[in-house]
Amino acid sequence: MNNILTERELEVLKLVLEGKTNKEIANVLYVSYHTVKAHISSIMHKIGCTSRVSLAVKTLRSGYVDVDNLRN
Repeated sequence: MNNILTERELEVLKLVLEGKTNKEIANVLYVSYHTVKAHISSIMHKIGCTSRVSLAVKTLRSGYVDVDNLRN
């Protein structure tokens, strides 16, 4: 999974793992809701997931994202 995500996709992924909604992610990153949806779709495709839950489990289990660096 290393280096398959862009920096922006990694930012979006971290916000997803923090439990943020697409609308909240859009507000944090100053992008449109549709842009967030596109990023999440790309992330899921690259990682091979079909839901946010499986995305969270797979990325956290793999150590791709450091849990200690996530905000709540």
